[in-house]
Amino acid sequence: MFQPLDPLLHAELRLAVMSLLISADEAEFPYIKEQTGATAGNLSVQVDKLSAAGYIEVEKTFKGKRPCTICRITDQGRQAFETYIEALKSYLAIDKS
Repeated sequence: MFQPLDPLLHAELRLAVMSLLISADEAEFPYIKEQTGATAGNLSVQVDKLSAAGYIEVEKTFKGKRPCTICRITDQGRQAFETYIEALKSYLAIDKS
């Protein structure tokens, strides 16, 4: 039986953000933007959705006089990502019987 896929993580850009953060723990907004090829506006909307779900936390700070946005994966986000991967595996499982 298939496990349900988390619709929040199933969206391509949100999945890409979570995939980056799962290995790096945290990343600055420009790095995520560059790695995903997303526009700043679209990425901002998707980051807000992940943050509202508790999957990431967003820290807005400054580097010198320049604003700096740092995204960090939360324990809840890490668990959701792992559950999502396990659900994907259930779709890929081949019955050998």
